[in-house]
Amino acid sequence: MKTAIIHDWLVSSGGAERVLEALCEIFPDAPVYTSVCDRSKISAALQKKDIRTSFLQKIPGSTKIYRDLLPLMPPAFQSFRLKGFDLILSSSHACAKGVRRPKGSVHICYCHTPMRYAWDMMEDYLKYEQMNPVKKAAVPFLLGLVRRWDRWNSKGVDHFIANSDFVSRRIMTCYGRGSKVIHPPVDISKYRVGEKPGAYFLAVSRLVPQKRTDIIIEAFNRLGFPLKVIGTGRELERLKSIAGTNIELTGFVPEEDLAETLSGCRALIFASYEDFGLVPLEAQASGRPAIVYGRGGASETIIPGKTGIIFEEQTPEAVIEAVRKFETMMFDSAAIRRHAEGFDKEIFKQKIMEFIEERI
Repeated sequence: MKTAIIHDWLVSSGGAERVLEALCEIFPDAPVYTSVCDRSKISAALQKKDIRTSFLQKIPGSTKIYRDLLPLMPPAFQSFRLKGFDLILSSSHACAKGVRRPKGSVHICYCHTPMRYAWDMMEDYLKYEQMNPVKKAAVPFLLGLVRRWDRWNSKGVDHFIANSDFVSRRIMTCYGRGSKVIHPPVDISKYRVGEKPGAYFLAVSRLVPQKRTDIIIEAFNRLGFPLKVIGTGRELERLKSIAGTNIELTGFVPEEDLAETLSGCRALIFASYEDFGLVPLEAQASGRPAIVYGRGGASETIIPGKTGIIFEEQTPEAVIEAVRKFETMMFDSAAIRRHAEGFDKEIFKQKIMEFIEERI
């Protein structure tokens, strides 16, 4: 079965790229089509792939301004010539699913989310993104056009896979389409359960406003407990300026050191509103409980009281209450790890292949 894999853009290494890596393991000979690619920012496994970029790659600085190129993304993906492929497998949270499906092929979309900034989170996007007044005035109109294009192009997908129940509901709301839920994978082999946790709590996130790391820092300023914050982003210096002496912002940490830090924390704190959220699952793979914001997909990986705690509001007070509740509880590291093993990459790959085989 000749397969082409489509991905929105390759300019970083995050949860969507972990899914892409697993898809590439299932179909090792499949080329990857994407809008733009910065090979220096992606994993070694993806660097080895046959990556084919769109005409947007020729624009100077495209891998840095790719979000500003959103209005050009639809024609960029429609420009790919995919004749001869039996299976089109798109990994999409933006425009990748908008490729032209050749006659006789089947298009399966692994949907990380319908475009959040074009649909139900446009106000948050305008609130948090830094842009000049002219651009800010034009964005609602442009995103309206993108939204109509997005809905229309969803018809070119034969079957949807959603990364969470939360996203499955959004696919139905935005596109009027059903979907099969297959949660993203975690590579269990990369994580271990430590003998004894350290004294610190841990937050891992891109440091941008919408991730709400600020409320975690404010909560721990009041609690006084040790907190490590791992991540980089434009909020780094501001967050350092408001953090107390009990809080350490480490910046970037290599993957192997991150796994060690996860296994040594008392618990992970996760305040972001995510479609899935891989970090809480990585913490559980390390045998550590996760204290997570309950809206979005992150809560789907938590068994409250057994593998973590869920709080219901994005406020410092809610974080404080959850941490104080955590202080009164006991957690079984081995049981937390066993729960995370149900999300292992090999299980993910098996579920994807079963889904494809049932439909082709």
